Formats: sequence, C-alpha cells, structure tokens
Amino acid sequence: MLRKMIASVREAGERGATAIEYALIAALIAVAAIGAMSLVGNGLNTTFNAVSNKLTPATP
Repeated sequence: MLRKMIASVREAGERGATAIEYALIAALIAVAAIGAMSLVGNGLNTTFNAVSNKLTPATP
C-alpha cells in the first residue's frame, strides 16, 4: 500500500513537471516567432516604402 502511495505521488510530480516543460517550450516558440515576425516586418516595410517611392510620380 505504501508503494502505491509513493508511486502515485511520484507520478503526480512527473505530470506537473511535464506541464511546466511544455509551457517553457511554448514560451520559447512564442519568443522566437515574435522575433522572426519583427525582422520580417521591418524588411517588408522597407521594401514597400521603396516600391511606393518608385511608383510616386516626381513633382516638377
């Protein structure tokens, strides 16, 4: 009976640790995605501004 109780406590602790690990992985992925989108967004903004400047007619 004591072995079952110890096993159930150990199992519960492992479930909690697994949930924390998944949360940390999700947070890391979110940080990486935000960083990548920020870099791509700045590059796209520069490109669209360059295209817009070329399409705008020159004023005399």
